[in-house]
Amino acid sequence: MDELAARFPYFMIGILLAVGVWGMVGKRNLVKKLIGLNVLQSAIILFFISGSLRDGGTVPILFQGEHGKAEDFVNPLPHVLMLTAIVVSVAVTAVALAFLKRIHREFGTVDEAEILSEMERQS
Repeated sequence: MDELAARFPYFMIGILLAVGVWGMVGKRNLVKKLIGLNVLQSAIILFFISGSLRDGGTVPILFQGEHGKAEDFVNPLPHVLMLTAIVVSVAVTAVALAFLKRIHREFGTVDEAEILSEMERQS
């Protein structure tokens, strides 16, 4: 039971990955595809953050008079990279929403099949 509890975050990340991929591949509505992309990005960020944790690890700051070994600290690099990934995710979402607004104004729908059929009729 302890083994299952230790791997619980990875099971949940797998479920989030599956939901995100299903949202991107299995939906026709472009807004739902964007939501699926955001869920997928969140799952990847959670995977990197949970993978970088260490039992008994502390933050890598300087202590007065104490010198720790490198094994005693948690590596801050994955956390910093995931903060950057969050910023990129928000920017991608903002640009995608702007495109979706323009697509809706042009075609009157955000359904992928309808947009493709309208584009074929126009060409």
